[in-house]
Amino acid sequence: MTMTSVAKQAGRANEDFTGAVPTAAVLVDGAGIPGGEATCRHGVAWYARRLGGSLLSLVGDRDLPALLAAAIEQVTGDHRDTCDVTNPISPSAAVAVLRLSGGLLEYLVLGDAFLVLDRADDAPLVVSDPREVIISRSYEPALAAAAKDSEDYHRVLRDLRANRNQPGGFWVAKDDPRAADEAITGSRPISELNGAVLLSNGAGRIVDPFQLADWPEVMAVLASSGPADIIHRVRQAEARHAVAADDATITYCTGLGQA
Repeated sequence: MTMTSVAKQAGRANEDFTGAVPTAAVLVDGAGIPGGEATCRHGVAWYARRLGGSLLSLVGDRDLPALLAAAIEQVTGDHRDTCDVTNPISPSAAVAVLRLSGGLLEYLVLGDAFLVLDRADDAPLVVSDPREVIISRSYEPALAAAAKDSEDYHRVLRDLRANRNQPGGFWVAKDDPRAADEAITGSRPISELNGAVLLSNGAGRIVDPFQLADWPEVMAVLASSGPADIIHRVRQAEARHAVAADDATITYCTGLGQA
């Protein structure tokens, strides 16, 4: 297992988390909204680390949505008395989980993280939750038409954020453990897999939007030169296109077929 995580900017807290135990790996991509500092004294990086640590400590044998629900409840309890956890702009996160269970590799994705299974006899299986991206892009024309920081601009943002953790909207880990029921889950026989990779949204930029590689090419780069090379290519593209950098994290697992 190889892990690489790079903050968006030197000197800034990395709001991604990744970690592993012998039977599981998790990736948490923390998300914050301007002004959110007033709702939580701990911050987004704390939320991501705390949620990731809770997932690993609770991993056990319960089904993965129940595991995520328990971790969300635990972290919410950790700061419910000190922070405005139900505020729409308090810290949240996308989550990806892999777990070995018997002869299966189980997986869960909630939010805009990526999980890719390298299948021995087929194309990679890409698991993602596109709802946030789809809904966010539907608001882009209205945001582009409004003057930055105008009342119209902020109204559109409020409308967009009102879709979070709502039926017909998109779902992330935040304060409500019921969001875990909306996660994308599944399993594959370990014998069919060469490897697997978890990527935060910032690392997944190599495919979308930068189109530097497709997913089979990403798996080939990971096998030949590792996660750091993927993130290096993303950073180059961000600079080339004058796109603000994002925290970028990859956990790459190999040898699953021999597990």
